[in-house]
Amino acid sequence: MKKEGRKRWKRKEDKKRVVVSNLPFEGRSHKENPNRHHRGNQIKTSKYTVLSFIPKNIFEQLHRFANLYFVGIAILNFFPVVNAFQPEVNMIPVCVILAVTAIKDAWEDLRRYKSDKVINNRECLIYSRKEQTYVQKCWKDVRVGDFIQMKCNEIVPADILLLFSSDPSGICHLETASLDGETNLKQRRVVKGFSQQEVQFEPELFHNTIVCEKPNNHLNKFKGYMEHPDQTRTGVGCESLLLRGCTIRNTEMAVGIVIYAGHETKAMLNNSGPRYKRSKIERRMNIDIFFCIGILILMCLIGAVGHSIWNGIFEEHPPFNVPDANGSFLPRALGGFYMFLTMIILLQVLIPISLYVSIELVKLGQVFFLNNDLDLYDEETDLSIQCRALNITEDLGQIQYIFSDKTGTLTENKMVFRRCTIMGSEYSHQENAKRLETPKELDSDGEEWTQYQCLSFPARWAQDPATRRSQKGAQPLRRSQSARVPIQGHYRQRSMGYRESSQPPVAFSSSIVKDVTPDKNLLTKVRDAALWLETLSDSRPAKASLSTTSSIADFFLALTICNSVMVSTTTEPRQRVTIKPSSKALGTSLEKIQQLFQKLKLSSLSQSFSSTAPSDTDLGESLGANMATMDSDERDDASVCSGGDSTDDGGYRSSMWDQGDILGSGSGTSLEEALEAPAPDLARPEFCYEAESPDEAALVHAAHAYSFTLVSRTPEQVTVRLPQGTCLTFSLLCTLGFDSVRKRMSVVVRHPLTGEIIVYTKGADSVIMDLLEDPACVPDMNVEKKLRKIQARTQKHLDLYARDGLRTLCIAKKVVSEEDFQRWASFRREAEASLDNRDELLMETAQHLENQLTLLGATGIEDRLQEGVPDTIATLREAGIQLWVLTGDKQETAVNIAHSCRLLDQTDTVYTINTENQETCESILNCALEELKQFHELQKPDRKLFGFHLPSKTPSITSEAVVPEAGLVIDGKTLNAIFQGKLEKKFLELTQYCRSVLCCRSTPLQKSMIVKLVRDKLHVMTLSIGDGANDVSMIQAADIGIGISGQEGMQAVMSSDFAIARFKHLKKLLLVHGHWCYSRLARMVVYYLYKNVCYVNLLFWYQFFCGFSGSTMIDYWQMIFFNLFFTSLPPLVFGVLDKDISAETLLALPELYKSGQNSECYNLSTFWISMADAFYQSLICFFIPYLTYKGSDIDVFTFGTPINTISLTTILLHQAMEMKTWTIFHGVVLLGSFLMYFLVSLLYNATCVTCNSPTNPYWVMEGQLSNPTFYLVCFLTPVVALLPRYFFLSLQGTYGKSLISKAQKIDKLPPDKRNLEIQSWRNRQRAAPVPEVARPTHHPVSSITGQDFSTSTPKSSNPPKRKHIEESVLHEQRRGTERMRYDSCSGDSSAQLSSGEHLLGPNRTMANSRGQTDMSRCSKRGSHRRSQSSLTI
Repeated sequence: MKKEGRKRWKRKEDKKRVVVSNLPFEGRSHKENPNRHHRGNQIKTSKYTVLSFIPKNIFEQLHRFANLYFVGIAILNFFPVVNAFQPEVNMIPVCVILAVTAIKDAWEDLRRYKSDKVINNRECLIYSRKEQTYVQKCWKDVRVGDFIQMKCNEIVPADILLLFSSDPSGICHLETASLDGETNLKQRRVVKGFSQQEVQFEPELFHNTIVCEKPNNHLNKFKGYMEHPDQTRTGVGCESLLLRGCTIRNTEMAVGIVIYAGHETKAMLNNSGPRYKRSKIERRMNIDIFFCIGILILMCLIGAVGHSIWNGIFEEHPPFNVPDANGSFLPRALGGFYMFLTMIILLQVLIPISLYVSIELVKLGQVFFLNNDLDLYDEETDLSIQCRALNITEDLGQIQYIFSDKTGTLTENKMVFRRCTIMGSEYSHQENAKRLETPKELDSDGEEWTQYQCLSFPARWAQDPATRRSQKGAQPLRRSQSARVPIQGHYRQRSMGYRESSQPPVAFSSSIVKDVTPDKNLLTKVRDAALWLETLSDSRPAKASLSTTSSIADFFLALTICNSVMVSTTTEPRQRVTIKPSSKALGTSLEKIQQLFQKLKLSSLSQSFSSTAPSDTDLGESLGANMATMDSDERDDASVCSGGDSTDDGGYRSSMWDQGDILGSGSGTSLEEALEAPAPDLARPEFCYEAESPDEAALVHAAHAYSFTLVSRTPEQVTVRLPQGTCLTFSLLCTLGFDSVRKRMSVVVRHPLTGEIIVYTKGADSVIMDLLEDPACVPDMNVEKKLRKIQARTQKHLDLYARDGLRTLCIAKKVVSEEDFQRWASFRREAEASLDNRDELLMETAQHLENQLTLLGATGIEDRLQEGVPDTIATLREAGIQLWVLTGDKQETAVNIAHSCRLLDQTDTVYTINTENQETCESILNCALEELKQFHELQKPDRKLFGFHLPSKTPSITSEAVVPEAGLVIDGKTLNAIFQGKLEKKFLELTQYCRSVLCCRSTPLQKSMIVKLVRDKLHVMTLSIGDGANDVSMIQAADIGIGISGQEGMQAVMSSDFAIARFKHLKKLLLVHGHWCYSRLARMVVYYLYKNVCYVNLLFWYQFFCGFSGSTMIDYWQMIFFNLFFTSLPPLVFGVLDKDISAETLLALPELYKSGQNSECYNLSTFWISMADAFYQSLICFFIPYLTYKGSDIDVFTFGTPINTISLTTILLHQAMEMKTWTIFHGVVLLGSFLMYFLVSLLYNATCVTCNSPTNPYWVMEGQLSNPTFYLVCFLTPVVALLPRYFFLSLQGTYGKSLISKAQKIDKLPPDKRNLEIQSWRNRQRAAPVPEVARPTHHPVSSITGQDFSTSTPKSSNPPKRKHIEESVLHEQRRGTERMRYDSCSGDSSAQLSSGEHLLGPNRTMANSRGQTDMSRCSKRGSHRRSQSSLTI
């Protein structure tokens, strides 16, 4: 029992790492240091040393089957009984191929070695007990347990636990761009208990023990605790860990203790290097290599049997059959076996030894041209395409399914505050919508005041146009020279001299994000709310009322406080800004404000301010202005139209680049002191917001537009400036960060005026709505009624925002008593100090606090579509590529974006499935399948996918109605039901009928599961594209993973095979470069196999005339040169430069991409056709010279030389016939190879007398060149050999019906005629045989929610920028549309549809005349609003 207990204890200890200070053990034996078992900080990414390079490299190369095969053949040739050539000579081809690969590997490893050397010899400051100070040492000398001192702009040498920061609040600012590509600064804080140090940290006084988890590759996870000498524990997490490779920013000095070093750091554990995948062509090629091996074995068997039969025809042993030393002869069977081995050596070239090396060189050339394509370069971000996986370029031309993320991939991930709802009142921000419609014009215009300058407080002061333009990009943040990540040359330096950066120096801070135009109705209420805040005090705390004024104040305070946004400056180090909380309002007269403006010499603000606020009539008769007094349902619905009569065109906009902000006056400076201070210089340091996500930045900028300004944030407090200039400093008690499980974030603060403890929470509406206080529990009936109305109104507004394609967030609050908070805080501290189940405990404590919330409102944030996305999607669809969108966003938002980017069309039938029940899900899938099958008559009923039928690629159309295109929308809960209920087959069968699929609310794991399901079950080529860390698993699961270097950092890029800057680049990457890479490489592989089989067959035919003795008629050196030099360069040039169709034609005719999807260039049939052609050509090349010289007395090499010349000429001409593009390189290489053959042969035959004893090739070529017969044979034989192929290619070019043949004909036309042909082609393709009479009168959209199989109407495909009044009318029309119910698939046989009925049929009748009228009206309008029907299960 004791042993078992010890084992369990040991296993538990193995999961932990214990770190102590190295200082007590300095100068003592290494064995006494408990940290001795941890690895040092020296890194080694190189694979070889000088001594290990040759054996290790050879061992690695022999893992490739082809290399192992040829080495085995070479070794076999050393046995005299079976050798066909001189063993030393036979080793030359293998050695050359291995040497070329070894040189490439050595060059790459030398680069890694030099990089390691530079990194290991970087210097850092390590504390020495002997020196009593920090001394400079190299990174490679750092050990776990050392104390490291780092200064501003220095790189962190190891994973270090932060123990001291020069920032008084214990904050250290970190840039993680080299790790994850994110340019915004991160905050790391000193371990609790060490932050209140007023003097320098003393490492020798550190006697604590650190217990943490073992090294792992989770960048954002770290758990452990620090045990003090008094046995108390303090929890430590990733917020205190500085990761290796990050850079210290805006912090003078930081000190920490090393936890992980060298290869155990998280950065090194994440450095997996370039990705290696096997392409589809390589997998196909391996199969064909085995076919070639089969041909080789068959030929060797024929040789062995022939040898035995040949020897058997002699009655006596012939003189060339030499006996052994005992005078005995070999048995015929054994002699045949030896001849089998000899034939293998003789015909070994049938397997192309240089094919693999040639493929690698061709792919390097293809990657070079990919990287230098200017069309794939994005000037705004200064990024070009990056190829991280070099061995799958040809797979780009065979993609059948694309799985795309939505946010940041299809959209820009530039979150722009669009509108909001507070306490059930909706504020549409129409002026802001107008601004977003013309962002470029607004960016270039100067900031001017509008009618809001008459308000009694100056929310912002603007800058003159010259000042704004000068700040736009020419002055970067002074962190370092660059914040971009140079990942393997992913961006290039331009040689055009200095340019102003078009990209803001701070993430998520473009002008379109910052300059929010407030809603004028809400602006007046914000002023009242700000004045109300000043009346609060400790004696009169805010009552838990539902008044609009208090809720508006809390709403904007939540937007300002509930985030992790940093306020930083362009100077370094960071100036800590603390403003003492004030219990009274800071009164500021308008005269002082005017004085400040005069001091700042801002001419655009010279107008005087009026102390009177505009009246309600001045603000216009807006429905939203009186929303608080509206109680009727009609007014509830009308609230959507808030601000509809606004005439303000310029609008009030805020800019986060503040000049002369109150922060500049120093710590604790009031606004009055700032007003009386000397006028600041306009070139003084600026302030900017740095957010970890674009959503946070958008909300902070929105609050700033209403003059709720975040001015300072420290770990203990956060300061907010109110519209009047009053600064409130909230004590920050706790922050519960956002995570993908909770889908929310909370901050716990103490109100500076009332002393209340308030929890502000923001998060996804699907989560927050479930955490609200139940109105039924409220004792007051009026309050209960009001709560229900607020929640209902807010939900209606959320649905409206989602239909507009906006991202929604709910804002809520909760007041906590002092006792409850202290009790919760103690639980939280225990959870933080726990090492086991820490994440679960932290999650549980967060859930205890985030409940019984009071809803304040919600926000709608617009994520704009990227440029060119609709056109790219339409083009990819024409190319035969299925596009699925896998997103974590709301269903309505995703559907709206899908319509905007043409993923779904207005005439599509969209099935929406939302259910958690597996049985319900199965019934829904069956119903949808049955309905769709009635519209698709399968032309190929035998086509099956693991047991179920698939739709034909060209389904027939019924005579009564056109088959509608179908789309599928599904959520994460339904996906769980599908995977858990084993419904994958039915789900996949349903998707085969759908032109596009949207998976909403899906987790990263579900994304990867979907990709694997489609890839493995349908056996298709898949591509995943995304831009965030949540897309990494999906990117890695696909055949090709593409990362977009967008707003969410570089994690997707670092895990991808290719990286691009824009989604629109996918069009040319696939349709042009993908097609070229596939076509070139596929045809090159086929040519290589043909070339070797054709040449080897010449030796095989000769065996019939030499008694199957294994001898050759061609000199062996000539055979070696033939493959290594004479015929090696043309395929390389062909594989890199050949273009079967021009880029313009490929982009204009996307249908041409289908040739790669169908593997038309390289498949089983093309392989065997090439093999047959090779056999035919080898027969011609051998037997025409044989018949020519038959009966003559020429020697063997004189007979072999014309055969060798003819075969070379035939093979080179065959290559020329395959080339579709002719450049100077093609001509030089082909002609050069031909001339080099004659030059080398003449020199070799003239100088080599006994090079290959006992044979003698001396003067053979010279003799042949003087013989006219040689010229005649060399001219006629290739013509006869290539005649069938030439005839076939001529027929194919003249009468070929394939798309590629037609496109090649078009390419040869003059430009004007070519454009006309392309236009007529596209017109024929788009001309659909759809008679208007047969079109159905309606196109319902099936929506299946829970147990309802209902239909919903998609929105217009235009971007969501319509006026709100139209949305309200549309909502009313939708509500007025009559719903019909068909009780089918419910289990009751009487409720089933009859055989003649179907859901999408044109014969459906409506329940009343109004629905029928609406339906016909909508049909006449082009089906923008169609009737609705539902199917209840």
